Amino acid sequence: MSTIALKIDVDTYRGTLDGVPRLAAALERNGARATFLFTLGPDHTGRAIKRVFRRGFLGKVRRTSVVSHYGMRTLLYGVLLPGPRIGRRCESVLRRVEARGFEVGVHTWDHVKWQDGVARANREWTRRQLERARDEFIRVFGRAPTAHGAAGWQMNRYVPQLQAECGFRYASDTRGRAPFVPLVQGQEIPVPQLPTTLPTLDELIGREDLAEADPIEHLLRVSDGPGDHVFTLHAELEGGAYLAGFERLLAAWRQRGARLTDLASYAATLETARLPRCSIDTGSVPGRSGTLAVQGKEGT
Repeated sequence: MSTIALKIDVDTYRGTLDGVPRLAAALERNGARATFLFTLGPDHTGRAIKRVFRRGFLGKVRRTSVVSHYGMRTLLYGVLLPGPRIGRRCESVLRRVEARGFEVGVHTWDHVKWQDGVARANREWTRRQLERARDEFIRVFGRAPTAHGAAGWQMNRYVPQLQAECGFRYASDTRGRAPFVPLVQGQEIPVPQLPTTLPTLDELIGREDLAEADPIEHLLRVSDGPGDHVFTLHAELEGGAYLAGFERLLAAWRQRGARLTDLASYAATLETARLPRCSIDTGSVPGRSGTLAVQGKEGT
């Protein structure tokens, strides 16, 4: 029986308030576990407007109806409206998710700042961002986080070692084939990567090369077989307009005998010593604009 670990990226204030409770209820209805990774600092979603110049970004906007999913108010945060501090404003939501038995972890401090800046950032900038998110997590939950998932699958060469120094035990920052131990300049970093192995729903909807195929049926096809997977969803999408489709996907996976779990349970099944050692490279994924961190070649 294959395992599908569910990872929920929570990017925005609205996604935290509205999408997270909906997803928690949907997961409970379907007998599934998942890891909620929270953005804990200010919601500066409006500052992402600079991505309009990124190749493929306007196509994604047209395909996935960004305004309707995120809301006009969210798209003004950090531009014409002050960005609400998510960790402070949504403490009760975050704590209730953990109280319901779901794993919680760190997505980022400032989603837009990390996604648009980390690839070119130096070590100290990266450290500050990770430590701010970790410290806010400790303030909210009273303990240190163990799981990290980078915003937008964006990284630099400093991230893996800094994750180890910050006390993270495993991370899901990359896109790839299977779990691996990251190699950075020939050095093994003891924070295994559990890469996202399946396409996300927003990467599939409206793509011309899929000839209007049903995204749910496509996901079922590519996840069929004995291998394990990590599937990433977003509180703003699957916790909103895509909720019915996500529940249909959960039901179909369960019917096929898949074990729907969280990152912690998945990581517990892995023997780090037997995982491949791989570099983290820069690459692209169909349906997503720009470049992101991807699992590289296996090293020694």
